[in-house]
Amino acid sequence: MATLVWYWGQPRIEELQLLLFPPEVALHQYRDRYLQTLAQEGFSPSQQGIWVQSTQQLLVNHQGDRPLSAASVTKIATSLAVLDQYPFDYQFLTRIGTTGTLENGVLRGDLVLIGGNDPLFVWEEAIAIGNALNRLGIRQVAGNLVIVPPFMMNFYREPQTAAALFRLALDQHRWTPEIQAAYAEHLKAQPRPQVSIRGETRLQSTIPSNVTIRLEHRSLPLGEIVRQMNIYSNNEIAETLAEMAGGAATVAQVAARKANVPPSEIQLVNGSGLGEENRISPRAACGMLFALQEMLAQKNHSLADVLPMAGRDRGTLEYRQLPAATLVKTGSLWNVSALVGVLPTAKYGTVCFALLNGGGTLEGFRRAQDRYVQHLSQTLQPTQRPGAEFRSQAAPPRLGDPQRIQLVTAQ
Repeated sequence: MATLVWYWGQPRIEELQLLLFPPEVALHQYRDRYLQTLAQEGFSPSQQGIWVQSTQQLLVNHQGDRPLSAASVTKIATSLAVLDQYPFDYQFLTRIGTTGTLENGVLRGDLVLIGGNDPLFVWEEAIAIGNALNRLGIRQVAGNLVIVPPFMMNFYREPQTAAALFRLALDQHRWTPEIQAAYAEHLKAQPRPQVSIRGETRLQSTIPSNVTIRLEHRSLPLGEIVRQMNIYSNNEIAETLAEMAGGAATVAQVAARKANVPPSEIQLVNGSGLGEENRISPRAACGMLFALQEMLAQKNHSLADVLPMAGRDRGTLEYRQLPAATLVKTGSLWNVSALVGVLPTAKYGTVCFALLNGGGTLEGFRRAQDRYVQHLSQTLQPTQRPGAEFRSQAAPPRLGDPQRIQLVTAQ
C-alpha cells in the first residue's frame, strides 16, 4: 500500500478499489460513455448520479454520495419506514354502522361510515360494502350518509369528495362508466349493489352515540398496499403511509439509519417525492433497497412483494425495456428521471443500481437508463436462478374481496 501511495500520490478511494479489486472494465467504460452522451446532449455530468454495487463490492460510482433530486425514489424510503413500524399484514379498518330501525328494506335512520384512513379504498371496496348492506336487508336509507374521518376514496383525501364517491358506488343506478369498468374488471361475478340514500352527506368528527356497528371492512395487507403504491407510483398512498410513519423528517431519519448513510444523503420534504427538494444520493438509494431486502427477509417476504418487477407488472414499467425479473422503482419530475433497483446476476449475485438524472427530457433519460441496465445485466451475466428477493410470497390482490368484510354480531 505504501508503495502505491508513493507511486500514485494520495489516491481516491475509488482508484484504490480499481487497483486492488478491479471490477469489470466494461462497466466503467460504459459509465463514461453514458455520461459523455448525456453531456453531448447538453446535460452536465454534475447533474447525474450513478451507483452500482453488489452486496459485497462497489462496482461503479459517479457522484454516488451526492444528494440529488430523486422524485418518486422517495417512495423507497417511505416503504422502508412504514414497514419498519407496522406489520407486513397490517390492515386498515373501516366500520359501517346504522342508526334507527330497518323496516322492509328501508333504514329509517342514518348510514354511518367510520373511516380508518385506508389508502387503497377504491370503487371495488365500496361496491363490496354495498353488497354486504344488501345482504343485511338494507336497500334504501331514509336518513343521511354520515362520514367520520379519516376517510379517503379513490385516492381523494378530502373527506367530502371521498364521501360523494362512496355514495355513488353504493347504488348501481348511479354508476358512471368508470365504476362500470372497475366492476367489469374485478367484480363481475358479484351482484350489483342497490343502496339509495335520500338524505344529505354529512361529516362528523365524532362517532354518533346511538350508532350500531354492522360491518367491519379490512383493507388489503399493508405490504400489498406498498407494492401497489410502488407499481403505480401513487402519491396519495405515499403521503398517507409517510404520515403513519411519523412524517417526512422521521421517514428520512429511519431510512438513513437503515441504509447506513449520513443523514445528509436523504433529505425529504414529503413521502411521495413530489418536488425537487426531495434529495437522495445514489449510494443511499441502494442502501435503502438492501436494508428493505434484509428487513423483509426477516418477515418471510421479499423485495418482489413490494416493488414492481419487469415482465410481471405494468404501471410505471409498462413501456420500459428492462431485463426480465429486474425489481425497480422509477422516479419522474418535469426535469428529473430516476431508476433504482436490483437485478439478478451470475457473476455478483444481486446487484443494485441507482441512476439519478437531472436537467433534461424524461423520455431521453428513460431510454438511456434502460440501455444502461441492459448493459449491466449482459456484462454481469443474467442468472437463471434468481435469489429469494426476486420471488414473491404474496398472492395476487383481490380488490373488493367480500371475505374482508365481516358482519358484526350484536352484543
